[in-house]
Amino acid sequence: MQQKTVTTDILDIAYHEYGAPDGWPCIMGHGFPYDVNAYAEAAPIIAEAGARVLVPWLRGYGPTRFRFADTPRSGEQAALGADLLAFMDALGIKRAVVGGYDWGGRAACVVSALYPERVVGLVSGNSYNIQNIARAMEPASPPEEAALWYQYLFHNERGRRALERNRRGFARQLWAMWSPKWAFDDTTFERSAVSFDNPDFVDVVIHSYRHRYALVAGDPAYAAIEAKLAGQPPIRVPTIAIDGDSDGVNPGTAHHARKFEGPFERRVFADAGHNLPQERPAEWAQAVVEVRKAAS
Repeated sequence: MQQKTVTTDILDIAYHEYGAPDGWPCIMGHGFPYDVNAYAEAAPIIAEAGARVLVPWLRGYGPTRFRFADTPRSGEQAALGADLLAFMDALGIKRAVVGGYDWGGRAACVVSALYPERVVGLVSGNSYNIQNIARAMEPASPPEEAALWYQYLFHNERGRRALERNRRGFARQLWAMWSPKWAFDDTTFERSAVSFDNPDFVDVVIHSYRHRYALVAGDPAYAAIEAKLAGQPPIRVPTIAIDGDSDGVNPGTAHHARKFEGPFERRVFADAGHNLPQERPAEWAQAVVEVRKAAS
């Protein structure tokens, strides 16, 4: 594994690279509040299957940095998708297997839906991750609403201050609640927690959880992408969608199948929570290899 950095118009994106430089391109994205270490075990397995695996830190995480002080610290879905596309362009990657969960899965879904010619296949934790912002004020069931407590806290300044003052405490609470059967230790958590010290972490997180409820405006640079996403475009690339049966924040996505119009399979990982590639690295890696085979 090597740590590298590539420059786009907006960001200096840091990433981990596994495998041979001439391997088939595979890009995996992490979620909130996690980092590239989610793939520390899965990525080498994928690389052994012949892939060049690239795992970038998202905007606001780890060593990834905004290049300019006046760039809005947006965490909206269009920005995450645009970052993934820019990452591919900067590395000269025309097509890749893409995947991820949570924020990283959202970026992969955005690119798969809007730029399918760039995607060989998709592995998506929690299936169709593109937000339907127009319907964000439609309530879910009481248990689902209770699981989203952190999002509602982030809607006000008390939540911003809470996250700023105790980034690690918030992240660890969410790890424990979202993956109740994952017995991670202090070393595992701290390895990822340093990524939350990024100076833009709080701004990007807060904007993300306010934008998805239409409480704040997005970055005008991504308005055209957001307009396309508002139509909830289908995903037509070969896809393996994955849920954990013990996910403490997402009750399952079987109902998402209608959003996929290409080859599609849904899998459920037993006793797994939200952080799928880190909790079940071998099974996640198998899905990545198999979706590539299905695409070819």
